[in-house]
Amino acid sequence: MTRILIVDDHPVVREGLHGMLAAEDGFETVGEAASGGEALALAAVHRPDVVLMDLRMPGGDGVEATARLLERHPRCRVLILTTYDTDTDILRAVEAGAAGYLLKDAPRTELTAAIRSAARGETVLPPRVATRLVNGLREQREAPKLSAREVDVLRLAAAGRTNTEIGRELHISATTVKTHLVRTFQKLNVSDRTAAVTEAMRHGFLPPPR
Repeated sequence: MTRILIVDDHPVVREGLHGMLAAEDGFETVGEAASGGEALALAAVHRPDVVLMDLRMPGGDGVEATARLLERHPRCRVLILTTYDTDTDILRAVEAGAAGYLLKDAPRTELTAAIRSAARGETVLPPRVATRLVNGLREQREAPKLSAREVDVLRLAAAGRTNTEIGRELHISATTVKTHLVRTFQKLNVSDRTAAVTEAMRHGFLPPPR
């Protein structure tokens, strides 16, 4: 019997998964959690074999919860079940130790097969997700390397600060600010501030605009 913990902040999703798994032989849902913190508490009590983990929830994301859960229960297997399939999300999940990454639009047969595979100690990555993971790893390897100071300068430039204002805030000269920007432009292969900010966001050096 595979013991399963469902982690999702939407009650309807949890109920749907619980009902679906109840109809499958060999599965037992031992708990439902609405956050990463609840998942850690329930995992300590019920010791699930497989955890179905949502990616984004209030009070911390599923990747962080996955890493913390596996630190405490290394034999547990975590399957990320989410609507997000960006390269960064997938890469973070795998680096945190997730046994697999599935999308919520996956067919029932694919999900149940993934749970059984994870319980056997196998890694579960559907072709579409595997492709995104490979692309993410390739981009990470090819990504430019910016220093912490260059990121600080670019962050303030993105906020519309002048070189003088950036220098005053970072306690460096305007000339040094200009030097950092020129080096950053070269590393990002751009010719102006706007393009540099856009590229920095794409590579994860700066957060996207809200």
